[in-house]
Amino acid sequence: MKLSSSVYPLLAAAIALTACGEAKDSTAIKDQQRPTESKSTESESIARLQLANPSAFPRLDEPVYLSFRELGLSEDYAEPLAVHGGGQLPVQRVDRDADGSADGILFLVDLQVDEEIDLKILPGSGEQPAGDKRTQAEISRKTGGQWADRKYLGGYFQNVSELDVPPEHTDHSQFIRYEGPGIESDLVGYRVYLDWRNGFDIFGKKVREPVLQDVGQDGFESYHHMADWGMDILKVGDALGVGGYGYWDGEKVVRVSDVQDWSAKIVDNGELYSSLNIEYKGWKPAKNKQADLSTILSMRAGSRLVEVNGQASEGLGALVAGLVKHTGTQLMVGDLDIPGGAWTYIGTWGQQSLDGSGLGMGLLVQKKTVKEVTEDELNQVVVFKQPATNDFNYYFTAAWAKEAESRHGPITSAGQFEAYLAREAEKLTMPLRKRLTTALSEAQTQQPLSANGALQWSQRLADSELERSTYQLAFGGVDPHRKRPAYFEYTTGLLMQAYDDLNRASPEPRYADAVEKVMGSFVNEDGSINGYVQSKYNIDSINAGKMLLRMLERNGKDSYKTAVATLREQLEHHPRTTAGAFWHKQKYPHQVWLDGVYMGIPFLAHYEKLSAENGGEGNFDEVLAEFKVVREKLHDPQTGLYFHAWDEAKEQGWADKESGLSANFWSRGMGWMAMALVDVLDYIPEENAEQRQYLIDMINELAPVLEKYQDAESGTWYQVANKAGARGNYLEATGSSMFTYFFAKAINNGYLPDTYVPLAKKSYQGLLDQFIQVHADGSVSLTNNCEVAGLGFGRDGSYRYYMSEPVIDDDLKGVGPFIMAGAEMYKLLNKQG
Repeated sequence: MKLSSSVYPLLAAAIALTACGEAKDSTAIKDQQRPTESKSTESESIARLQLANPSAFPRLDEPVYLSFRELGLSEDYAEPLAVHGGGQLPVQRVDRDADGSADGILFLVDLQVDEEIDLKILPGSGEQPAGDKRTQAEISRKTGGQWADRKYLGGYFQNVSELDVPPEHTDHSQFIRYEGPGIESDLVGYRVYLDWRNGFDIFGKKVREPVLQDVGQDGFESYHHMADWGMDILKVGDALGVGGYGYWDGEKVVRVSDVQDWSAKIVDNGELYSSLNIEYKGWKPAKNKQADLSTILSMRAGSRLVEVNGQASEGLGALVAGLVKHTGTQLMVGDLDIPGGAWTYIGTWGQQSLDGSGLGMGLLVQKKTVKEVTEDELNQVVVFKQPATNDFNYYFTAAWAKEAESRHGPITSAGQFEAYLAREAEKLTMPLRKRLTTALSEAQTQQPLSANGALQWSQRLADSELERSTYQLAFGGVDPHRKRPAYFEYTTGLLMQAYDDLNRASPEPRYADAVEKVMGSFVNEDGSINGYVQSKYNIDSINAGKMLLRMLERNGKDSYKTAVATLREQLEHHPRTTAGAFWHKQKYPHQVWLDGVYMGIPFLAHYEKLSAENGGEGNFDEVLAEFKVVREKLHDPQTGLYFHAWDEAKEQGWADKESGLSANFWSRGMGWMAMALVDVLDYIPEENAEQRQYLIDMINELAPVLEKYQDAESGTWYQVANKAGARGNYLEATGSSMFTYFFAKAINNGYLPDTYVPLAKKSYQGLLDQFIQVHADGSVSLTNNCEVAGLGFGRDGSYRYYMSEPVIDDDLKGVGPFIMAGAEMYKLLNKQG
C-alpha cells in the first residue's frame, strides 16, 4: 500500500515544514498518548485493522473512525471496545450523526512515511489508558437572574448539554457565556454567536489544555485581552467570521439571521473528539425561501480543523461558507483544476489577529461541491452547488502565530500556512489506506468454496443493495450515490444486468421485479427514454440499453423497440476516430477509453444479433472495429496491459505527445474491456468464425497478463495494475470483480482452458477475503471500490491521480460485477462438481 512521491503544489514545502514540527515526533508536550501494555488474546479479536500512510509526509494524530456496523456489531452496541497495536490506544465512542446514540469508535494513530501498522479491535474492560482531555464542547448560560428588556441581569453561569434560545436573547444580551457554544482542540478554540449574527470567532490558545470552561466567567470583556491561556483573536464584525455559513443571493452573503428559533446541544465531549449540533428553525434567507437548517460541528485532538456537516429541510439554492476579509492580508486559493473528489482550499494570512500578530484562516472544500469561489464586500466566499439531498460538508481552520508549541506548530508565516492547507487537503483527498477484517466476516467468507456458496454471496449482496438504494434509482427518484435525480445511468444498467444474470442463474421474483420496476420507469409508452439526451453523444448512455434489449426479447413491446432503436441511432451518428472507434463522449473529442468498449459494444452486438434474427443485415464489422482499434492503439507490448485511454489528436494534457496514450494501467479500465470481450461473444454467430476467433485470441492474450499481475497473496488486483509496491496503491474491488467475471465466464464458455480454473477460484476467494464485509443484521457490503476515474477536466492521468480518487463502499461499479462474477462462479463450480 504505497503512494507516488509526486504531490500537490506546495506539498513539498509542507513536507519540509519542520518549523511546524510535522516531521518530528519528539515534542514532550501533550500529544498522541503512548499505548499501554496489552493483555488481550487473539481469540477475543473483533477485527484486525491494517493501515498505511499514502502520503510523502508523516501523518500524525490521524483520526481513525470505525462504525459498529462495519465492525460486524449491532448498531446499538453498548459494550466497551479496545484498540491494540503494541499496546492499548485511547479510544472514544462517538455519535457522528447526532441522533443520541454512539455510532462507532474513534482513535488516533501516528504513521511515518511509508509506514504500515497492524491493529486489533478487542472487547474492552471499560478502563482507558491514562490520557489528557484534548477536545471540548461547551454551552454555558446564565440562570438565577432575570430578563430586563433584552439583557439578562444577575444570576450565574451554568453549563448545560443543550439550550433552546429564549426569544429575549440577542447579541450582547449577557445570557450565554462568550455568546454561544464553543468547541476546541488542544491547538485552537472557536465559538459561534447563537443569535442573528451567526458569526464564527476564534480563541487563540497559548496552552495545550482545555480553556473554554474558564473563558468569560468574569464577564464579556476579559477574553478580548491577552491572558495566560490566550484570547479572542478575530474581529468578525458583520461578516461570517472564520468558516461561517450562509446563503448567496448572487451578489453578497446573507447570514443565517432571519430565524424563528435557535437551539444547540453538545453531542460529544470527549478526550479525542467533541461535537455540537446547532438547529435553525424557519430560516428565511430570501423571499419565498424557507427551511430548517441543522449543522454538526466537530473537532478532534491534534487538529485545528472543524468539520461542518449541514442538512437543509428544503432546497434553498446556493449556500456558502466564508472567511471575513481584513485589509493587508494575503489571499490563497488552492488548485481548482483537480478531480471532483479531491479537496482544495481558500485561505488568508496576515496581521489580522486582534493582538496584531499573524493569523491564518482557511476553508477546505471538495472540488465537486464548489460552484464558484468569489467574494463580497466583507467575505471571501465559496459558493456550493445544491445537491438533490440538500446537504453540505466542508472544514474550516485557523492558525495563530502565538499558538502553543507542539509537533503541529506554531505556524508563523504565509508560506507555512499555505503549505499546511495543502497538506490538510491531501489528507482529506487521500485518507489512510485501510483494510479491515472482522471476525464476523472471516467466519463466513472462510467456508469452503462451493457453487451454492458463490450463488448465495451474490444473492446476499444483491439483497443488501435492494435494501440500500435500488428502487431509488428509478426515474423520479434521487440517486443516493450521485446525490442527484435518477437518470438513465450506465451504473443503473449495470446493476440491473447483474440482477438479471443472477435471476437467470437461479430465478427469484425479487430480482425480476427490481429490473422491471427500475428499468421500466425509464421507457415511456411512445418509446422515449426518461433521463436520456442523445445529443450529448455519450457512450456511457448506451450501457443501460443492454438491459432494455433483454427486456425487449421477453416482452416484445413496441415501446422497447423504439427505445433501443433510439440508442442504436445514437451510434449511427456518434463521432468516431478515423479508424471507426467511438469517441468516449462528444465533449471528449478524438478519445477512446477502455470504459467505452463495455458501454457501447455489447449493446451494438446484441442489437445486430436481434436485427439479423428479424431479417436485418446483422453487421458485426463495427463491433470488431472497436476492439481492433483498442488492441492496436491501447495495448502495451512490453507489459501486455492496456492503457486507460488514447487521444487520436494528441491534444489532451494527459496524452503522450507522440503516442496519444494516457500514462497508466488502470485495473477497472481493463476490467471493462475484459467483460466486453466475453459478453460480445454471446451475440456474434458461430458462423462468423473469423470475427469470433479474433476476440478469443484477445481473451487468450489478456488472460496470462492478468495472471502475471494478480497479487499472489490475495488473489486480487491493485488499482494501478503494474505498481503493486508503489506508495498508496491498494487492492481494488471493482477491477478485481470484473477480472473474476472475465475468467469465470471465459472458462464456462470454452474461450479459456480449464487450466485457468484455479486462478478463477483464487480470485473469487480473494474477493470474499479482501472486500466482503458482513454486518450484524446479515447484510453485506463490498469495500475498497474506486469511486470514479476519468481523464481531462482536472484529471491528469498520473499515478497520483489514480490514488487521489475516493475509495468507497458499495459502489455499483463493484457491486454489479461482483454479483455477475458470483453467478458465473456458480456455473463454473457446478461444472467442476
